[in-house]
Amino acid sequence: MGLSNGSKIPEVLEKYEAQLLADWIQALVANNASKGLIKETQLREECQEFLSLLKASVHNGNLSNVQSSEWRSVREMLTSVSRTRSQKGFTPSETATFVLSFKQPLFARLREELAGDANALLDDTWLATTVIDQLGLLTIEAYQKSREEVIIRQQEELMELSTPVVKLWDGILALPIIGTLDSSRTQVMMESLLQKIVETGSEVAIIDITGVPTVDTLTAQHLLKTVTAARLMGADCIISGIRPQIAQTIVYLGVDLADIITKASLADAFLLALKRLGMTINRPQAR
Repeated sequence: MGLSNGSKIPEVLEKYEAQLLADWIQALVANNASKGLIKETQLREECQEFLSLLKASVHNGNLSNVQSSEWRSVREMLTSVSRTRSQKGFTPSETATFVLSFKQPLFARLREELAGDANALLDDTWLATTVIDQLGLLTIEAYQKSREEVIIRQQEELMELSTPVVKLWDGILALPIIGTLDSSRTQVMMESLLQKIVETGSEVAIIDITGVPTVDTLTAQHLLKTVTAARLMGADCIISGIRPQIAQTIVYLGVDLADIITKASLADAFLLALKRLGMTINRPQAR
C-alpha cells in the first residue's frame, strides 16, 4: 500500500484535477482560511501549484513517505507557503488548513471513482489521509521554524539596541547596561564597545550598571572581561552605578575589582573621565 501501484489516487488527481481545484478553493474560502490576509488570486495560484506538484510526486511512485526525494518540490513549496503565512499573521492551525482542507474534495472523488470496491476505497482513503496528514505536519513544522527564526533575530536586534555605546565627549564613551548580563549579551556588548573605541579613538570608557538589577559572580566576570578587552584596545574603564547593595554583594562574593575604578553614579564617572583627559568644568561666577 506504500506505493501507487494499484492505487487510484494518481488517476483521480489526473481525471478530476479541475473539479478538485474548484472544490478545494471553495472549501478554503468557505472556511475563511485566508482570513482576508491574502488575495483570492494568490490563494488560487498556491492551490494550483500544490496540486500540480502533488500529481507529479504521486506519479513518481512513493505514496508512503513524503520525506523521500520524490516529494522534495512539494516540501519546498509548502515550506515557502508556511513562511509567508507566518509573516502575514496566520496561526499554525490556519496554515495547516491549507493542506488538510484538501482531504474533503479528494475523498469525495475517491468515493465516486471507487463506489463499487469498498476495500480499494478504504485502502486509498487511508493512504490519502496518511499523505495529507504528513504534509499538514510539515507545514506546522515549517511555520514554527520560521517563527523561531524571527524570534531569534528579534532577540539579537533587541540585544544590540539594549547595549548602545554613547559618545559623551571627545575621547569618552559610555556603555549603559540595563537588565541581566549573560554570556551572549556580554559578547555583543564587548564587540560594540571595542568597535566604538576603534572608530572614535576614545581613551576612557564608562560602563554604567545602574540598570543591572543584581550582580552575581558570573555578571562580575563578564564585566571584568569587558574591562580587560577595552584595556587591550588602549582605553581605561570606569564602572559606575555601584549601589550600596551591589557593593555589598561584590564584597560578599569576593570579586576583585581593586584595579578598576568604580563610581556611584554616571555623573561622577564622567567628571573623573574629564579629569583623566586633562579637562575641567568651571561654573560661571554669579554676578
